[in-house]
Amino acid sequence: MRAEPYRPLADRMRPAAVDDFIGQTHVLGPGKPLRRLLEGHALHSIILWGPPGTGKTTLARLVAGAAGADYESLSAVLAGVKDIREVVERAKQTRANSGRPTVLFLDEVHRFNKAQQDTFLPFVEDGTLVFVGATTENPSFEVNGALLSRARVYVLKGLTGPDLEALLDRTLTDTVRGLGALGLVLDPEARQLLASAADGDARRLLNLLEGAADLAVAAGARAITLAMAESLAQGGLRRFDKGGDAFYDQISALHKSVRGSDPDASLYWFCRMLDGGADPLYVGRRVLRMASEDIGNADPRGLSIVTDALAAFERLGSPEGELALAQAVVYLAVAPKSNAVYTAYKAARADAASCGSLPVPMALRNAPTRLMKELGHGDGYRYDHDEGGHAAGQRYFPDEMTPRTYYNPVPRGLEIKIREAVLRRRGGG
Repeated sequence: MRAEPYRPLADRMRPAAVDDFIGQTHVLGPGKPLRRLLEGHALHSIILWGPPGTGKTTLARLVAGAAGADYESLSAVLAGVKDIREVVERAKQTRANSGRPTVLFLDEVHRFNKAQQDTFLPFVEDGTLVFVGATTENPSFEVNGALLSRARVYVLKGLTGPDLEALLDRTLTDTVRGLGALGLVLDPEARQLLASAADGDARRLLNLLEGAADLAVAAGARAITLAMAESLAQGGLRRFDKGGDAFYDQISALHKSVRGSDPDASLYWFCRMLDGGADPLYVGRRVLRMASEDIGNADPRGLSIVTDALAAFERLGSPEGELALAQAVVYLAVAPKSNAVYTAYKAARADAASCGSLPVPMALRNAPTRLMKELGHGDGYRYDHDEGGHAAGQRYFPDEMTPRTYYNPVPRGLEIKIREAVLRRRGGG
């Protein structure tokens, strides 16, 4: 008698109906649009955007099943235009023979380039295909606008702790698809560790549980212990895509925490990025930018402190050098804040780009030669040091340009004094 082929636990536990689905209540709750689609209402193309292990593939299958449609699946990692054309031909035949629609699930749609994504458009437009794309990346940036306009985007979220624990309970008690026939129990500490190591990913959780169950069975044990769970969960990293949304979202969270003067949240996001595998030097360079953009002249020492921290990291390496970067992050978080230079710089750049090549006023021109002096270079220039350090009323903008006010120091930190001096000079004093 031939044994049944092996199927991973994660595949066996895949929900067969929407009521079996764990999590995603924000889109699958009663009356929610995606729930209605899975109940057979108004079939349409969709894009499922969310982290790994949140049920995108399962939802695509449930959409096809609810509509009584044929189901085709491709991975953008492996498929090409030839594979798409073959799917289209089968879909045309199905439509002609039975009138049934075809749901095409394209996993990792963001890995297809614009030309490949364009291949779908006429067949989505004429109803030959109902497109279901899955992506871990922001579809606003990664999916062709024409395709995006023909689909509704549903955002999926990582599973919560209670979601993951519910999945563990279901799997351990399911005698048909899960591990119920083994009669295993899960120690509370092991349960907590597996849920934490899964990091919101149902597939990862079930893979870890399956491995732990194998260890328990091999040892003749009835319980999955903390030691068994630890042996499988070691080295697991938090979700952090070095080129994707999680990367930029966490950089944004760090930057906004520093700007918001919260040293604790700033340290948390800094450590989250390191824990996820971010390059400490990259994080340090972003922190250096914060020193100019958000602290500025309210505390000019911030720029030097971050520069010194980067030098310390380059000398010490990881993990010792990371403490110097942490010190810099905390310093910037508690420092007085000013974006006055940042705002002034952007405004000045805009004028420099839009006003054209206005000539330098004669008084401000360099006159190193006799000819230049004869041509009037430098005529009328007043040497500030001869007038007490400031030649009041002297113009420095091009003659054709109305003088601008870009820099407005804030009443915080060192810029309190800078503000007083700037306002005094602008007033002619």
